[in-house]
Amino acid sequence: MALPLARSLCLCRRGAKRLGVGAAESRRGISFKLEEKTAHSSLLLFKGDTGVKYGMVGLEPTKLALNVERFREWAVVLADTAVTSGRHYWEVTVKRSQQFRIGVADVDMSRDSCIGVDDRSWVFTYAQRKWHTMLANEKAPVEGMGQPEKVGLLLEYEAQKLSLVDVSRIAVVHTLQTDFQGPVVPAFALWDGELLTHSGLEVPDGL
Repeated sequence: MALPLARSLCLCRRGAKRLGVGAAESRRGISFKLEEKTAHSSLLLFKGDTGVKYGMVGLEPTKLALNVERFREWAVVLADTAVTSGRHYWEVTVKRSQQFRIGVADVDMSRDSCIGVDDRSWVFTYAQRKWHTMLANEKAPVEGMGQPEKVGLLLEYEAQKLSLVDVSRIAVVHTLQTDFQGPVVPAFALWDGELLTHSGLEVPDGL
């Protein structure tokens, strides 16, 4: 089950937990765009808000509308649709960035933090030509991935899992055990280049 980010934030702030458990699973995953009002001032969205570019200088913060949902310290942007149940799959073109993080985060994670730094986000990070998992600022190596043109992410809400997928052979490379307690959203951070998201995809056979 997927919810718009604004509604999810409202539900989460009312104390909603494990929403939608027991809802029928669908092979087609969530369809989302990147939520501009969450994007740090160094980030620029493009291609109908499905891609994000990093700028060393970025937008002048004083020219941005004041918004409590915007990340203030780190180059992070969240998707506009939250997940509360089911299995969902999306892909990210990563070939134009050498330093990024991709994963999911609680809809109401601190806007002064970065995904992977706190314990309410679960990410795969790529830097210095190496992949790692990252949770609560702790890293663990991920082997056998390299830097492909595109990678997949498989989110299994009830099973509490987030997996990195090699799209060239449709195989799980590594799985993170999570601790979802409410709505989560696809989350992205980058420090160079660009990322392009591809959502609304069916979960591939075999996953």
